Amino acid sequence: MKASEAKKVTRRWPLISALVAIVLSALLGLLIATRSGNLPLSLDSEWMEEILEERAIWLDVPALFMDWIGGGIVGVVIVPVATIVVLCALKRFWAALFYGLAALASAGVVQLLKGLYGRPRPEDILVTADVGSFPSGHVANAATIAVSLGIIVGRTWVWFVGVLYTILMAVSRTYLGAHWLTDTIGGALIGAGVAVMVWAPLASRVHLERSSKRR
Repeated sequence: MKASEAKKVTRRWPLISALVAIVLSALLGLLIATRSGNLPLSLDSEWMEEILEERAIWLDVPALFMDWIGGGIVGVVIVPVATIVVLCALKRFWAALFYGLAALASAGVVQLLKGLYGRPRPEDILVTADVGSFPSGHVANAATIAVSLGIIVGRTWVWFVGVLYTILMAVSRTYLGAHWLTDTIGGALIGAGVAVMVWAPLASRVHLERSSKRR
């Protein structure tokens, strides 16, 4: 593929769409903080009532597994580092840089908004969590992984698995009472938006690298 063709991969729309997603998440948090005094919206309350009725021991195990793999030292350190190591081993160095920067930026934006809004978590929480319910760091991390690997691998099945993983993470976070539904929406917007924003300036490099490996 010619360099001129690869450059077409980088366009304005990734930056614009990514910025819109991040701004929407920030505005959602602002709406919650100002309109309801950080209390749950009606959507949050209704969803929480419904999902709490489904609690059962056989559902606790997968939900707790999602909690373990999506956060803490496993989700924040081990999974990203392992992914970067694998990409480097495959000589996908630009992809590794893209993924690493996306993971760091996503976590940074999440912590910034958590500290800014300080939304209380639900009372029926089953796990230990830090301060700040909005946005969901677990879901933001999942969305970052889904979008980043979807772009890096460029296969439909990877996108499908990534979207499914993000949805399951969102459901598990509300099931465990760690987040309100709107927290997970905000997290998904941030994770996806940040990943696309980081990818945009590196798009040509990542695309050329992927194309060369398939020859």
